Amino acid sequence: MTMTILTRPALRIVDSITELSDSDQGCIAVSGSHGGLSSGRYAIAARPLLSVFNDAGVGKNQAGIAALTTLQEEGLAACAVSHSSACIGQADSTLRYGIVSHINPLAAALGCAPGMSVLACVERLGGAIPDRSRSG
Repeated sequence: MTMTILTRPALRIVDSITELSDSDQGCIAVSGSHGGLSSGRYAIAARPLLSVFNDAGVGKNQAGIAALTTLQEEGLAACAVSHSSACIGQADSTLRYGIVSHINPLAAALGCAPGMSVLACVERLGGAIPDRSRSG
């Protein structure tokens, strides 16, 4: 089942998920942060529609993506990109080059899937992709 988004969500591109605040509720949060438990706590506080993390190589006991389960339990969609597709700590890299490697069921319900680009996920959710081809 795919959920229908009725309003166009804001797109927040943050190198660290800690940059989110209460005013970001309902946004698409593309971060450069690992998807560990500590990052998940910041996402839970801000309550974005979708949080995008870096899987940081997943690690021991899947620590690099532990936030996906925690966010699911809080009713929040989340996914992580492969650490080999985007630079950890660089949200612009996550947005431009990230390939989704892990998702929670709520992210799947929004239409995101492993193997999909972050750009495609954001576009599917109606987020506006900034034009970075022009400067100044």
